Amino acid sequence: MRIPLIILLAALFSAQAHAAPLDVEGTWIAMSRGDRVLSHVKIADCGDGTPCGTLVYVDPNGTDQTTDAHSRPLIGARIIGGFARKGDTWHQGWIYNPEDGKTFACALQLDDSQTLTVTGCLGPFCRTNIWKRLPTSAASATP
Repeated sequence: MRIPLIILLAALFSAQAHAAPLDVEGTWIAMSRGDRVLSHVKIADCGDGTPCGTLVYVDPNGTDQTTDAHSRPLIGARIIGGFARKGDTWHQGWIYNPEDGKTFACALQLDDSQTLTVTGCLGPFCRTNIWKRLPTSAASATP
């Protein structure tokens, strides 16, 4: 009788984990180290309860690029995904750098409702950027 109870509890906790809202969902402003807007990234559910991020805006003054390193359009490019939840962090994901076409390990940490820490790593070398949530009114106006 214990085995079915364990299975029932495991299923219950699994369902609760998938039913939780995606805390990082929304449109985020990706900033350069000089606090210049580089792009807007829309994070939504990948369909499995984990976050995926797509470029929805690229600063026309920040780059003359309209395509990534593989000649694919920047707008609509998926640049983050593959995450798993661990506590209050999304980890084991990936982030794509359109400038060089490389993909790096990535983690997301929601610091508060308006601030997302995005860390990309290549082996032991990591780089952290702070993304700010785009206000809802501005997000609806983003192409």
